Amino acid sequence: MNWNRRQVLWAGGGIGAAGLLAACGGGDETSSKSPAKAGEKPRPGGTLRVGALGRASAITRDPHGTQANESDYLIISLVHDTLTVPGTKPNTVPRLAASWKASDDLKTWSFTLAKGAKFHDGTPVTAEDVVWSLKRLRNTPSGASRLPGIKPENIKTDGDTVVLVSDYANAELPQLTRLTTFVLKKDTAEKDLGKAPGTGPFKLDWFRSGNARLVRNEDWYGGDVYLDAIEVKIFESPQAMANALLAGQIDVASNVGAVAARTAEKREDIQIVRRPNDMAMPIVMRTTDGPFADAKVREALRLAVDREAMVKQVLSGYGTVANDILGTGDPAYAKDIAQRKRDLAKAKSLLKEAKFDLSKTYKLLTTEDIAGLAESATLFASQVREAGVKVEVVKQESATFWEKTWLKGDLYTTYWGTNDSVVFFASKTMVSDSGQNEAGWKNTEFDAAYKKAMATKDAAERAKVLHELQQIEYDESGYVLWGMADGIDLAAAAVRDLPTLPGYGRVQLETAWLAR
Repeated sequence: MNWNRRQVLWAGGGIGAAGLLAACGGGDETSSKSPAKAGEKPRPGGTLRVGALGRASAITRDPHGTQANESDYLIISLVHDTLTVPGTKPNTVPRLAASWKASDDLKTWSFTLAKGAKFHDGTPVTAEDVVWSLKRLRNTPSGASRLPGIKPENIKTDGDTVVLVSDYANAELPQLTRLTTFVLKKDTAEKDLGKAPGTGPFKLDWFRSGNARLVRNEDWYGGDVYLDAIEVKIFESPQAMANALLAGQIDVASNVGAVAARTAEKREDIQIVRRPNDMAMPIVMRTTDGPFADAKVREALRLAVDREAMVKQVLSGYGTVANDILGTGDPAYAKDIAQRKRDLAKAKSLLKEAKFDLSKTYKLLTTEDIAGLAESATLFASQVREAGVKVEVVKQESATFWEKTWLKGDLYTTYWGTNDSVVFFASKTMVSDSGQNEAGWKNTEFDAAYKKAMATKDAAERAKVLHELQQIEYDESGYVLWGMADGIDLAAAAVRDLPTLPGYGRVQLETAWLAR
């Protein structure tokens, strides 16, 4: 399986579409936390017990390695800061980098570090530490996709400033630093990675077989941390984690899914925290060749889908209808593009115009990697049958799917656990030369719009170009994005201020507290 992609898809982050071109500071314009009750004020103290998914066989301690386990990623994210983190408006906000600015040509970006930032051993964070860490990240096997367009030799210091030089104009470069730019002390030895001091809101107390205890960093530069400690417990299945929460063995079940939410709905002592726009599960239609290469056929399949039924049945209502444009949580998402609705008559007409062979049965390949994925394929097949298209759902083992079907199949399911950026998907999956072009889509007009957006300095003008880009995607891409799944956490009654941002945002637990 392509674990690098899996890390991206569950953790979120990546590039966003509301880049900041001048020096940036401050926090979100809107709340990104589940609200406390009226009149409550945060109180210090207590230990938050958090369940997270993972397998003992996949544990990693390297902050720049591939974290297949959510539990590992959560621990690393609380101990080691990245340069920036997800926000709401804008969707990239400062963390270890307090501010940033770009050159006029949008190729050179300078990052100023937060004042007072220290490692857990008390030594100050320097630009040399950051540069060493970013070069180490860039030199990992997946480094080119983590810091695209930035060569190791173009990561430099300029006094106390960190300078990144891109191969091309990139108005969104700060958002590249949200996911895995964890900072270590310069020259940290490989054998010390699991216990190396970080700069984050919590310090590692102990780590045992994927479980860990983290204690508050009293000197964190980022603000108040209320909890005394966070204990992370690894679970192999959402069901086991949900059962532990319902039994009072943990306080938070992270990313536990709609099935667990339904179970907890009648429990007054359990909170259901919904994180909108958390996961996309689109159907991919190959555009390069094969039965779905004709844009009329792809449009017909999009029109054959009953999106409301998909959300209701596949997601148990814990989600929203989508409009075939990836990046629904982006501040620049084109909400004014008309919502595509089911139209079987038009779908049949388009199939006839395209001379689509309705006598054949077409295979839709899927996996059971995440809850609802195979179910979405089955319901999709049932719905398009009403337009005359016969589809057989074929479930594959995970390893087989990612090795033989992903990026190659004519019709298959995919999923992404980051959805706050139109540009992320444009750059990763739709630009003609993208390394993860799932539909094999090559559209010169789309490519030109992407390059123009990345080279446009004015945010308002860039938003206009991004709108054009989304219209092209809506009209011609190889995706059927029928809906967006909510991320779902379950929490005990006393837990307050859990993050409500999707993807990577859910690991930002530094402001959580206990009302007991």
